Amino acid sequence: MCYNGRVERKRYSYRYLNLVTAVFVTCLITANIIAVKLVTVAGVTLPAAVVIFPISYIFGDILTEVYGYARSRQVIWTGFACNLLAVVAIQVGQWLPAASFWNGQSAYVSILGYAPRLLAASFAAYLVGEFLNSLVLAKMKLATRGRWLWTRTVGSTLVGEGADTVVFITLAFLGTVPGAQVPGLMLAQWLFKSLYEIVATPVTYAIVGFLKRAEQEDYYDRDTDFSPFRI
Repeated sequence: MCYNGRVERKRYSYRYLNLVTAVFVTCLITANIIAVKLVTVAGVTLPAAVVIFPISYIFGDILTEVYGYARSRQVIWTGFACNLLAVVAIQVGQWLPAASFWNGQSAYVSILGYAPRLLAASFAAYLVGEFLNSLVLAKMKLATRGRWLWTRTVGSTLVGEGADTVVFITLAFLGTVPGAQVPGLMLAQWLFKSLYEIVATPVTYAIVGFLKRAEQEDYYDRDTDFSPFRI
């Protein structure tokens, strides 16, 4: 690993890695809960999750840029496991018999109930999108020799969010939504999420700069095994 041109020994602990991981996982779980609501932004219908889900990609960029692909891979799987735990807990809560005086069961099911197809689509899209995002950023960092951070954050998001959107909408809605509308749904979500990342670039720069200084880390994935399944 390298910081400001210096080669350093492998690090096993960091001051802020747990905090970054917590923000990443919180954004992911929150996005999945609020995604049930549809909103209209500038005439475009989108799930409410668009207000926070792109933040998980921003922090995915930060993780890979500062700590490297291997650390990011661990956090991606951690997010997957935590989200799965949340889904199981919510489902068990739905199955438990409601108290005789409680009349919120139908609202609970309407808001928190997960359709199996949507759930599978969400999990698949998350893994494909996040791993592509991290992989592209790590490879671009090597190609640019650590320069032009904005090209990596934006470029990786275009790929990752694009893959996430295509996988989710294809698995979740193909056959239930008129085929002519599917490309429009994909394009609208992809553009919104990508623009979100572009607008947030100054914030990303600030957080990355702070973490690199505080952690004394600026990881380059020169000898990294990029398999998403190696923990």
